[in-house]
Amino acid sequence: MTPAKWVKTWNERLPGIPLTLVQVPAAEAPEVLRAGEADAGLVRLPVDRTVFSAIPLYTETTVVVVPKDHLITAAEEVTLADLADEVLFHPLDDVFDWEAPPGEPAFERPATTADAVELVAANVGLLIVPQSLARLHHRRDLTYRPVVDAPQSSVALSWPEEATTDLVEDFIGIVRGRTVNSTRGRTAAPAPAKPSQTKTQGTSQGKPAAKSQGKASGKPAGRTARARTGGGKSAKPAQRGKPRRRS
Repeated sequence: MTPAKWVKTWNERLPGIPLTLVQVPAAEAPEVLRAGEADAGLVRLPVDRTVFSAIPLYTETTVVVVPKDHLITAAEEVTLADLADEVLFHPLDDVFDWEAPPGEPAFERPATTADAVELVAANVGLLIVPQSLARLHHRRDLTYRPVVDAPQSSVALSWPEEATTDLVEDFIGIVRGRTVNSTRGRTAAPAPAKPSQTKTQGTSQGKPAAKSQGKASGKPAGRTARARTGGGKSAKPAQRGKPRRRS
């Protein structure tokens, strides 16, 4: 995860409230949120929707991690069938829910993805992971290639539904790209209106509009109407003559 841009926006909008990032293994994230040790988390789906709210953000490319001198590096992308004869590690913290793990089974399941990467570097086998984990555990002697038909992992912003505080709403707004003046979500201090916006508002709702209305239905318009009847100051109003007798 690289939430630096969201942290920067947070610090600009809420400079008096520090935002602390805590890195935890993916499998531990739900318990960290349940325990209140974090307000929100960038997690992998699925999550328990009876407890957590979640906003899906993106789906990652799945890749296979291989030594740089492996034959697979000759291709730009591979399929699971291409890996059928390869030893593939499935660590205990594997983020994929495999119905039938591909490849040849390894002699053991590594405890973590980091341990599996070490075994790949030792030319013992290969590892299928989301691209972000391949980057996280990057080594100079390893590379990776996309696996076009492998399962994919989706990332979401998640938080306990019963703990949807104003500050959590602020962070949700930042992640979703809402501006500081957005009517959705809470903001600490709305930005002042730009001069051009104030001016535009005035012409449609302020005094200039009221003056235009006066020209149409106020006293000046009445005087003009009277002038058209031909009566000046000495002229009698047309409606003040004697009434006609009824026959």
